[in-house]
Amino acid sequence: MNVKLGINAGFAINRFPEPEVWIRIVGEELGLKYVQFVADLLNPFLPYRVISQQINKIRKMADTYDVSIDTTFTSAFTRVNHLMHPDPTTREAWFQWFKDFFLISAELGARGVGSHFGIMSVTDLEDDERREKITSEAINLWQKLSEFGAEVGFEFLMFEPMSIPREMASTIKDTWELYERVNEDAAIPVELCLDVDHGFYFSGDPRDSDPYAWLKEFGKNSPAIHVKQSLMDKGGHWPFTEEYNEKGKIQPQKVLYTLEESGAEDVVLLMEISHRERYPAEGRVISDLRESARYWRQYVPD
Repeated sequence: MNVKLGINAGFAINRFPEPEVWIRIVGEELGLKYVQFVADLLNPFLPYRVISQQINKIRKMADTYDVSIDTTFTSAFTRVNHLMHPDPTTREAWFQWFKDFFLISAELGARGVGSHFGIMSVTDLEDDERREKITSEAINLWQKLSEFGAEVGFEFLMFEPMSIPREMASTIKDTWELYERVNEDAAIPVELCLDVDHGFYFSGDPRDSDPYAWLKEFGKNSPAIHVKQSLMDKGGHWPFTEEYNEKGKIQPQKVLYTLEESGAEDVVLLMEISHRERYPAEGRVISDLRESARYWRQYVPD
């Protein structure tokens, strides 16, 4: 099993928006080579001249610090309904947004792009007919995006299983169903980006709240996996520091063993660690990331 250690660039949103800063942190201070770039650092809604300038800066800095933009993903500000928005005109706009994001991602050298599948409104979720209609339309849009992804040279697309039903794929059963439906007519594989802190805690099936059950079930279908320290109450995107490791349930050796059991062959483990814009958390961002990277390096050497 080939395992690499990387980081989701969400830590940089609004704190370190400059490519020369966040890429230096990744490559120099954390000693990491693999990044999952996020749309919130370069939204396709921006004017083309801004996008072009930023792409050039990112590529230059990535070369300077020997960092690879391995995949790209939506993030905090783009965690919206998009392909499952109740309004068809809005869904169409987000479909075009994804195509534009694919072009940015391809220019950055990414081998794949991901997002949550889409988010349903409460109204649509509670109406059986509307729920199936919106789900079917989102599946169709993802399949069309897979065709566009194939054209620009991606190896795969990814969607992230979430934690409540209207955000989709919140149980192991529902994830398999959605995975199989979207891949029935996809031009390239639509894989998963597992998150060790996700899953529906109130589904009635204890496996749905067990990160190791998810890893064993879907590890082989997940080219990228979000890791953060997870507590029993799923309280946040915690760092792998001594304080949180003592009470957390994510153990690197157990993660790696379970992935191997799943049949995974090639996976990038991406630290997805968030700090609130509050003190003292604000002042601990870099030190927490450094400690988290050192912790994982004991198990995933460079």
